[in-house]
Amino acid sequence: MTITDSNVPGGKPMIRTITAEDVYAALAAGWADFRAVPAFGLFFGGIYAAAGIAILLTLWVVGLPVWIIPFALGFPLIGPFVAIGLYEVSRRREEGLPLDWDAILSAVWGQRERQIPSMAFVVLAAVLVWLWAAAVLVILFLGRSGGYSDFGAILGSANGTALVLTGTIVGGVIAFLLFALTAVSLPMLLDRDVDYVTAMVASWQAVTSNLQPMLHWAWIVAASLFVGMLPLFLGLVVALPVLGHGTWHLYRKVIAPERGV
Repeated sequence: MTITDSNVPGGKPMIRTITAEDVYAALAAGWADFRAVPAFGLFFGGIYAAAGIAILLTLWVVGLPVWIIPFALGFPLIGPFVAIGLYEVSRRREEGLPLDWDAILSAVWGQRERQIPSMAFVVLAAVLVWLWAAAVLVILFLGRSGGYSDFGAILGSANGTALVLTGTIVGGVIAFLLFALTAVSLPMLLDRDVDYVTAMVASWQAVTSNLQPMLHWAWIVAASLFVGMLPLFLGLVVALPVLGHGTWHLYRKVIAPERGV
């Protein structure tokens, strides 16, 4: 790793240059954290999976299957927030601090008075932009009525296929932009006393100055969450904690510790 910026306590974060090997090492460390204390991972992963199942079933029951794909593309965007407790678990393991439910849940609850809620509004805005874009695409390709009443009919039509392809591209662009802004900003906000704009700028710089290895990470995250969502979201019970712990270790690799800390 090499240093590409300066850093002082509470000041501008120092960005390191990492490699793909660092990314896979962070993932391995995330797996090690999950195996060491699986109860925390299963708890937060279970919450994430349950939320996905609830939303999916709601869309199906109310007869809006056309929204399942936009939802599936947008749902991973909330994953980093569910993983805040996992960042805290990894931080405590790293520093040799006690691991108990009261400490972990208190740390998560305490974030409501810091900068993470502001980050939540940024992500919410991105999700709303994506939902608006998805609604426009549905109207363009299927008409105002939605066009079809079942998922199979949508995929079996030319317009439906075009909708899926176009929506995937548009959703992918939005997802990448948000990934670049949040890749390491949430663990940073948990770890440091910085504002959310500073954290987002640091995350953007970390991604753009390490584009190839960070694209490795983006691919790992996207593929893991996609596979995890296939069996009725149940795979997310494991995928989320491994990725959450891994995100903490990636943050440690790409953002240098504050001087004097």
